[in-house]
Amino acid sequence: MAASTSFRISEATRDRLASHAAREGTTATTLLDQLIVEGVEQRDYPGIGFRGPAHERRAALAGGPDVWEVVARLQELDGPEEERISLLAEETELHPRLIRLALDYAADHPDDVLARIQRNRAMAERSRTASRRREELLR
Repeated sequence: MAASTSFRISEATRDRLASHAAREGTTATTLLDQLIVEGVEQRDYPGIGFRGPAHERRAALAGGPDVWEVVARLQELDGPEEERISLLAEETELHPRLIRLALDYAADHPDDVLARIQRNRAMAERSRTASRRREELLR
């Protein structure tokens, strides 16, 4: 539930916020809420950033893959956690510390991360099905 809170920000900051919100087709309040949430998350998880359009923001390793992509790949590997992390580090050249960071973030945000993994798997399956149907048509 939203609660009314009063903050004092400079006029220049308010104008920049309003301008950016207008470009994104949202309100300054919605954008400010998103920026606060993402800023707190970035302080809690240094090395995690956020990318994507306003309606589809997702956590990602700074300069690296999305968190959900890291977790999805870890799920595909076999073995104990540290073995999977080592395998993924070799495979991707991501430092094991960053892989652990992504895993820590995902552990605190499982609903979002697991939903993204599931959506991606469903889209991949739809694509495979469409490909098989096209092949059948051409036989």
